[in-house]
Amino acid sequence: MGRTFDFARLGPPVGARVAVAGGCGGIGSAIVKGCVETDLDVTVLDLAATQEKNPVPDGVKFIPLDAHDEASIEAAFLELGKQGDHLDALINLIGGGDGASSKLVDLPVERLDRVLSLNLRSAFLMCRAAMSLLKASGAGAIVNTASAAAYRGLPNVGAYTAAKAGLIGITKTFATENAPVVRANVIAPGGVTNKVTVISKEDGNAIGPGNLQVGQVLKQIPLGRFADVEDMVGPALFLAGPMSEYMTGQVLHLSGGLLTP
Repeated sequence: MGRTFDFARLGPPVGARVAVAGGCGGIGSAIVKGCVETDLDVTVLDLAATQEKNPVPDGVKFIPLDAHDEASIEAAFLELGKQGDHLDALINLIGGGDGASSKLVDLPVERLDRVLSLNLRSAFLMCRAAMSLLKASGAGAIVNTASAAAYRGLPNVGAYTAAKAGLIGITKTFATENAPVVRANVIAPGGVTNKVTVISKEDGNAIGPGNLQVGQVLKQIPLGRFADVEDMVGPALFLAGPMSEYMTGQVLHLSGGLLTP
């Protein structure tokens, strides 16, 4: 009791230190833009090659990070710690499939390992590496990015489905093990335009991963459209800030009503 909230502000307070892993991608760039426009102190963690193709905005710090490399992740968060003694939020958007599709019984184990490494292992390593900085803030927040695929068991993308389901599991465990000082939650997008899930929102015959008929999925979405990257910004910043301080271990489904678990 007696706490004061700024109900006009959705996300973290002005000046909060936020790290956006995968901040050079489509959703990541939109979230970074949201951080800049709300006066947050934002650092992007991503591949150097990706930053060269999609530079971060002026005034945004950048630290190179290879999500498959444990040493690279540890070095990135060590550098983040040198820039400041705490971290208010880690928003992790790194992930994706491998661009191929096959049934699980036909999936080479090296492909499974690579998809698990990109989506699940990297998230574990980043959350672990960030934990001391998040605890130092006194009220740190983790926002990981899963997928509606984790709940649907989509055919021919089993490695991705398993990785995102596992990511939800480890996020819930990080939440319970580090409460009450650090919270950990998940956003779970469904179809997002310019993301791997959807090739085209206009072409009803377009094919998504695993030979998914995009038009068929669109018919199942009550809100009648796929998401744009901007639809991810508000929920991510909400989970990163104090307005969601009584939420931890939760999944926000951003699928237009496709999933209502």
